[in-house]
Amino acid sequence: MSAKIRLYVEHPLGVGQSVPLEKGQAHYLFGVMRLVVGSQVLLFNGKDGEWRSEIVQSGKRGGVLACVERTQPLQMPPDLWLLFAPIKKARTDFIVEKATEMGAARIVPVMTEFTNAGRVQRDRLQAHAVEAAEQCGGTFVPEVAEAVKIGRLLDNWDVSRRIMFCDETLAGGSGVLPELDGPWAILIGPEGGFSGRERTRLHKAEFTDAVTLGPRILRADTAAVAAMTVWQQRLGDWRCL
Repeated sequence: MSAKIRLYVEHPLGVGQSVPLEKGQAHYLFGVMRLVVGSQVLLFNGKDGEWRSEIVQSGKRGGVLACVERTQPLQMPPDLWLLFAPIKKARTDFIVEKATEMGAARIVPVMTEFTNAGRVQRDRLQAHAVEAAEQCGGTFVPEVAEAVKIGRLLDNWDVSRRIMFCDETLAGGSGVLPELDGPWAILIGPEGGFSGRERTRLHKAEFTDAVTLGPRILRADTAAVAAMTVWQQRLGDWRCL
């Protein structure tokens, strides 16, 4: 029986390693997916690659898996962060999911002057990142950081990491992304755009590169996907395509 279900666990993985299941994981495997002792599951923890495991104990509140063999090594994404202004709940979830699928190494919600969103629930967004990694075949789960105000973010920025600043006011114009290796971040603004003060500071910063994402102004969630696509094809791990 081949393993079709992938599960993220916070436990060391290795040949013969026993992996205990949490209550929610046990419910999913045994109550929802109807797996039984002897069924196989693919496990990953963001550190040890992907492992084929076998269910050795099952129950309503828990269970145990045993690692059999490694099926994939750990595949780290490029050193790319996604910085984005939170929007409506479902669309923020979408951004986190797609950023994970597309190879973000870290995801940072950024509060701007025009950000129109309620409290950012980091744990919920982190869970969405885990689910996206489980479904897309990834072996790494990006950290979702606590939300930070844009001023504080820029005050404490490590200038060795360049920011690809997606400026909606450049739509239809030009913006050049330099061929620079090393750490990068993509910055996506809120639905109302950046304020004049924020835009001025971003353009003046020595570590930013302002770009346009085409002739039309994109929704924030669309812009995040478009920007990551452009960066991955130009500087990331899609350059082999």
